[in-house]
Amino acid sequence: MNECIRIRRGNAIATATVAALVSLVSIPGCTASPARPDASPSAATGSPATEPPPSPTPSYPLSTAPRTIPAVREHEAARGPGWKPAPDARVVVPPANKAALADEGKLLAGELGIGYAEAAEPRRGDVQLALGAKNSGTPESYTLTVRDGQVRITGPDEAGVFYGTRTLKQAVKTGGSAPEGTVRDAPAKPQRGLNLDIARKFFTPDWIEDRLREMADLKLNQLGLHFSDDQAFRIESASHPEIVSTPHLTKAQVREINALASRLHITVVPEIDSPGHLGAVLRAHPDLQLRDVQGRAVKGAVDISNPASAKLVDDLLREYQPLFPGGAWHLGADEYQALVYRDPQSSFPRLASAARQRYGPSARVQDLATGWLNDRADVVRPSGKALKAWNDGFFAGGVTSAAKDIQVEYWTGKENGARPPLEYLREGRKVVNLNDEYLYYVLGQPNQFTYPTGKRIYEQWTPLVLRGTTPVPAAYADQILGARLAVWSDLAGAQTQDQVAAGIRLPLAALSQKVWDARTPQQPWTEFKGLADRL
Repeated sequence: MNECIRIRRGNAIATATVAALVSLVSIPGCTASPARPDASPSAATGSPATEPPPSPTPSYPLSTAPRTIPAVREHEAARGPGWKPAPDARVVVPPANKAALADEGKLLAGELGIGYAEAAEPRRGDVQLALGAKNSGTPESYTLTVRDGQVRITGPDEAGVFYGTRTLKQAVKTGGSAPEGTVRDAPAKPQRGLNLDIARKFFTPDWIEDRLREMADLKLNQLGLHFSDDQAFRIESASHPEIVSTPHLTKAQVREINALASRLHITVVPEIDSPGHLGAVLRAHPDLQLRDVQGRAVKGAVDISNPASAKLVDDLLREYQPLFPGGAWHLGADEYQALVYRDPQSSFPRLASAARQRYGPSARVQDLATGWLNDRADVVRPSGKALKAWNDGFFAGGVTSAAKDIQVEYWTGKENGARPPLEYLREGRKVVNLNDEYLYYVLGQPNQFTYPTGKRIYEQWTPLVLRGTTPVPAAYADQILGARLAVWSDLAGAQTQDQVAAGIRLPLAALSQKVWDARTPQQPWTEFKGLADRL
């Protein structure tokens, strides 16, 4: 019988012939099986040939998650061939979503080298983008499904759908195709990005736009633009052209940067730092310079007891609000040098007197600085923009305090008067992480700064690590809104634009992973770096 089975298996593979049937019958104990449908007609009967069978259905292993940066948070595996661009494939947007998703659809179609169409129903091979029902997911979330030769990307908002297209683009780039199954993805933190000091080093519009595209693929959504400092003021101004440095961005260039950022779902957050870091303004307005009791000028600081100082800064705030339509504004407030003196009250009697006049007999210079911050916030607040300020502009123990709606951008605990992050969190404040231990890329590495590495960010840092290397308790995680990598141009000539771009590439990729998914990354740094290099 074993010999019988062996022969039958062989005949199942080979083409059946009459000779095979005869030989099978001639073996003792074997009975001829009925001719298979794929056998040749019987020579004995002359019966006609039957139709050949359909090709067997391919068997696919369970899919694995697409390889992307940041990694997707959830992938439901399935069996199937996945999806890859084909000559007749299209990115399809339903007519009802045309106004919202046409930009996303056309961008993806160009990146994948396929067509674009507005149609209610996709064809086999198409990629469909669609908005889900309102409140169908958390902000910026998306679902990407690969099934039956199609891709469908949906999200509750345009940003979510856009991030789904970034996942598809990267999956095709890294694997040649998007794997079968369903991705469900959403960011852990709402603020994720890059901060760029263009005051001390001018970065060209093309370079800035390249960074925006890089950020978008990493699902980063904020570009902080620090354009005013002691060294220069880098954006065209109609209200105070006398303060503008050369070179600078024209307003037309700023509008183009903002337009690209908007299409890529990135908010540009402008910063006019005050009342410190205003050296470029003071060169044109020396009458606003802060001087100590001995008449010595204080670097970069305006006299906040002089109403003309406030008027000039407010002129700029009002001028630039329409130029930056994004939803956030940075008020600065760091390193006001009057407050690093051992005794600000005696060193700056004019400021001390103004503080007492405004806030009462126990008020101090820090209260006047807090009042300055709140007054500038009052100028911007009617625009509806979220307000931000550096952590060393928030003081404890005064008779007044910073407005509660100003987000704390925490960068240091090293400066005089800077407080540990827990103090801000316990006050209930929202905090953004710009930890100078991990996230400060300072050109020339002065003052013991060293260039951050992607490996160190990836392996050691989390959004909870606000100061130094020690995380705050996880109970405060929801108050930490996110993080940005910060490029500071202290020694502007230390690196070229291209060197800066190369230097921040891996740190930015590592940051993107850690703010998108709060969990410990599953792949080791070597694999992550290899993927980043490939992308």
